[in-house]
Amino acid sequence: CFAVAFIGWLVALRIPASPSSDPHLKLNWNPVSETWRNLKLAAEYPSVFRSLLGISWMWFFGAVFLSQFPSFAKEVLGGNTEVASLLLVVFSVGIATGSLLCETFSHRHVEIGLVPIGAVGMSVFAFDLYLATQHLSHASGAALMSVGEFVSRHEHWRVMADLALLAFSAGLYSVPMYALIQLRAKPSHRARIIAANNILNALFMIVSSLMAGALLGRGFSIPQVFAVTALLNVIVVGYVFWLMPEYIVRLVMLFVTRIVYRLKVRGDENLPTDGAAILVCNHVSFVDAVILGVCSPRPMIFLMDHRIFKTPGMGWFFRAVKAIPIAPQKENPQAYERAFERARQVLNEGELLCLFPEGAITKNGQMQPFKPGIMKILETNPVPVIPSALHNLWGSTFSRIEGAAMSKPLRRGLFNRIGLVVGDPVAPQNVTPEDLQVRVQALLDQPSP
Repeated sequence: CFAVAFIGWLVALRIPASPSSDPHLKLNWNPVSETWRNLKLAAEYPSVFRSLLGISWMWFFGAVFLSQFPSFAKEVLGGNTEVASLLLVVFSVGIATGSLLCETFSHRHVEIGLVPIGAVGMSVFAFDLYLATQHLSHASGAALMSVGEFVSRHEHWRVMADLALLAFSAGLYSVPMYALIQLRAKPSHRARIIAANNILNALFMIVSSLMAGALLGRGFSIPQVFAVTALLNVIVVGYVFWLMPEYIVRLVMLFVTRIVYRLKVRGDENLPTDGAAILVCNHVSFVDAVILGVCSPRPMIFLMDHRIFKTPGMGWFFRAVKAIPIAPQKENPQAYERAFERARQVLNEGELLCLFPEGAITKNGQMQPFKPGIMKILETNPVPVIPSALHNLWGSTFSRIEGAAMSKPLRRGLFNRIGLVVGDPVAPQNVTPEDLQVRVQALLDQPSP
């Protein structure tokens, strides 16, 4: 024990020094008032607080299963304590695998599009676990199976697969939320918000044990408790996604970019993770905004043509991504000014704004002259401007290569290689429409990633 403690001390010495992010913070030794203060602090960030609730629900969900493993193994599966330990190992490996693969799927960003996939998997495999145990029976007083006997029966492999995939889904669900909390909370608030998260987690686990106990007390079987939890998961995460549609939006974006295209990015380190900035890009197709949104490490708000904003069936999507409809000044002066006022508000809030200075999707594959609207924004919000260029989208289904877009679905088939090149930020005092166009054209002239 001493040797292990000594090794731990040596390792701890290698932890880099981290200065206090809020050295003037006064400690509050009252756990009740401090907990309440931390929860109110987290509530100042709506997306962060809702992620806290989402994570706490995952602990509620997981605690129901983990607390029932010993009884589930003995009373339902007919296994001994070693079988209960095997179920715990399978569950642990599943959630660890899902958590580790989040890094691969995320491509260096916080990929919240994985959260809906994980949420669906949690309910599907939890309910299938209930179904998988319907034909299993263990006579009272019969000898309990060892691990060897348990794994020798093919029907038990479905049970273990459900547990592994359920836990795998929980990893996909929870890790992006943990990362989102750390990304969007101010450094001076981050530790206290994580503390609030841990408090909520504990409260949700207590409630989960009370719920499971109440259901079992009313005659529910353990598999039925699992089924109820799976159905509750549908309701709870559905409510979370209704409050935070960006999770679903991100999933839709991932589907488009990963199924229809093979996307490569160069220069994404120039996309800021925080602070106000403007991204400008050439406009080639109707999915340009989707592709840029997937490449961004944080939500991006777009200025878009008011006619596209009114596309039937797409209004929910554009509202979910907080797109700003803009009309030509001659056509609708009020809508024109509202759009610029909203753009200024976005930048004042420290968000990332994206606009296409050409003002319309190209009809011939060539970049059109940049309009001066960006200068109107920079007059009141002098923020860095980041040029970028989309490659190989001309000729795709969503471009206007043969007139109307999408007139020939999957014109180039699936998995077309496309690219995005992001240039160095330009100081606001050095920005002109002509200079930005030259910079974007230079990025277009580079080889595609």
